[in-house]
Amino acid sequence: MIAAAKAAENGGRVCLIEKNEKLGKKLFITGKGRCNFTNACEPEALMENVLTNKRFLFGAFRYFDNRAVCDYFESLGLKYKIERGNRVFPASDHSSDVIKALEKELKRRGVEIVLNTRVCQLLTKEETDEGQAFREEAEAGSSDTGNGIHFQRVYGVRLSDGRELTADRVILAVGGSSYPSTGANGEGEKLLGSFSVALVPSEPSLVPLVTAEEEIGQLQGLSLKNVNLRVFVGEKKRYEEFGELLFTHFGLSGPIVLSASCNLKEADYHEKGGIKAEIDLKPALSEKELDQRLLRDFSEQKNKLFRNSLGGLLPAKLISYMVKCSGIKPDKPVNLVTKEERKRLLSLLKRLSFKVIGNRGFDEAIITRGGVNVKEINPKTMEFKKLRGLYAAGEMLDVDAYTGGFNLQIAWATGALAGASCCKANR
Repeated sequence: MIAAAKAAENGGRVCLIEKNEKLGKKLFITGKGRCNFTNACEPEALMENVLTNKRFLFGAFRYFDNRAVCDYFESLGLKYKIERGNRVFPASDHSSDVIKALEKELKRRGVEIVLNTRVCQLLTKEETDEGQAFREEAEAGSSDTGNGIHFQRVYGVRLSDGRELTADRVILAVGGSSYPSTGANGEGEKLLGSFSVALVPSEPSLVPLVTAEEEIGQLQGLSLKNVNLRVFVGEKKRYEEFGELLFTHFGLSGPIVLSASCNLKEADYHEKGGIKAEIDLKPALSEKELDQRLLRDFSEQKNKLFRNSLGGLLPAKLISYMVKCSGIKPDKPVNLVTKEERKRLLSLLKRLSFKVIGNRGFDEAIITRGGVNVKEINPKTMEFKKLRGLYAAGEMLDVDAYTGGFNLQIAWATGALAGASCCKANR
């Protein structure tokens, strides 16, 4: 949508082809239906939150950064608000308002929209560029211009209804494989499969993690705020963050878990020693301070049983699980808890561990990691280097970021740049 709008804004006659029955199906569900459409952080922080191929995005962010995104949507009549973590949402809390603003702009710009139609094939033809051959051979010190450089030019698409549409420029903005219920199925890779385009294997990212411990199911629905999460692959710490975490029937989710998943690759799940998630339930207290707190609580509750003594320290839903993991008998009076038992409890509070055995896959992944290798793309225009007249934008590129509006910022920036570049190329 943003690519089409920007192409039309720059003078292009544009046709937007959508396989779904309506536009913005995935956008509709982002941010739990509220659509965290960018982040209002400083430019440096914007780049810091990009995980893969930061440098590739310099040009796109320079053309259409987070402030430009906010200004753009405001110009379309969308009011927005900034919440914790500089997350930007529509003031209405309705993702549909973001979609409506874009649809209205597409209509105003005269963009033709074709729904319920899929692109099956890219139409290409071979061309020769004598000028490029001369430049390359001159740089190499050769006076022989040869027969020119042969390349393929994309001149249109074949649709699922059999029609062929010809065009001077084609933009692929077909997303990745996450949330297939919205129509995402990695079809960009299929469309490019017959060309010599390098692709990075796709993996789910920003995705909940599955743990080996079956007992974790009894904690389902429990949300912990202000905890510290550390993730180890083998013996090496891969990730650490402070924030909010959610227990589920299969394992772990919540903001810091989703961010942790961005730092794990498929091969890590098969690494010797596996993956361990370690939760510090009381990060504000050192082990010494927490031990003093336990001694004080036990002293004040010396007539209570151990299972009834942790109410001031832990949420009710977590207590029985922690009691079982501690190995301390639930009916033991707290004044009889030994120093060694208290040490085990202390370790559990600071290092509650779970074995991570996988993730929830593309069905629950917010984004797709991998896609078109960015070396195939001109970062100043988003055009393919080997396929003239073809541009790419968004999640199908091998760029991804943490949660917080950063992945949609990548989509807006690359889409806007592709849309503007493809029309400027016609002038």
